[in-house]
Amino acid sequence: MGELFTIVFKNPTVNLLLLFYQLFLFIGLPGAFGLAIISLTISIRLLLHPFFKQQMELTDKMNHVKPHLDKLAEKHKNDKKKLQEEQLKLYKEMGINPASGCIFAIIQMPVFIALYQVLFGFFDKQKNITQVIDGINKLVYFPFLKIRSIDPSFFGFNLAIPPSQYQKYGWYYLAIPIITAILQYLQVSVTTPKTVEKKQTQDKKDKKNDSEDMQKVMSTQMKFMFPLMIGIFSYQLPMGLSLYWNIFSIFSITQYKKLKIKK
Repeated sequence: MGELFTIVFKNPTVNLLLLFYQLFLFIGLPGAFGLAIISLTISIRLLLHPFFKQQMELTDKMNHVKPHLDKLAEKHKNDKKKLQEEQLKLYKEMGINPASGCIFAIIQMPVFIALYQVLFGFFDKQKNITQVIDGINKLVYFPFLKIRSIDPSFFGFNLAIPPSQYQKYGWYYLAIPIITAILQYLQVSVTTPKTVEKKQTQDKKDKKNDSEDMQKVMSTQMKFMFPLMIGIFSYQLPMGLSLYWNIFSIFSITQYKKLKIKK
């Protein structure tokens, strides 16, 4: 399984990253490796765009159908079988396939893991630079993609350095995990569907209200906890990974807003 993952996901990712890197080196642009990471991230995001668009469309449909689902849940609360039948009927009428919402997440996961492994492989502190380069060159499809060295500098930052080493390289490295956490928060805020809040009934013991309150609390916690976790990771991991996260977040926010405007 590991070999299949390497062949299908990791190796193509390495070669595409090196293709961009060699292109920017040939042109003579500064920060070639950082630009290669940005180009790779955008390419992957564009490749996944049809699935992302499908997920956004499904989210909108689910928001539209939610009041009807709530009515069905209330009407058939004592008959689960009938409730499932009516829900499936409603999904069919609305042209909704709930399972399709998992496609984007399923496809995105191995791509993200491949990107993580590739970028982490470039900045592996357990190996010296010669071992890293030799390992990378073994994965290339064409000889012209082979590299002799890696220049991780990118507009005053070293992409191989984690911000946790700011005392040695400069306090401004601390800005990276903060920016990363903020962008993740904005991404979650923008892409998470906003549900219309309903007024609470006087019955505080109502199980439905308790369930909705619990979901709202969990949603709020995730909205803050996930960006905080990513910020902590970006503080400890090489900045090249933070660059990927940030470009991915910016692109996701932009794509989502464009899809909303078109509608």
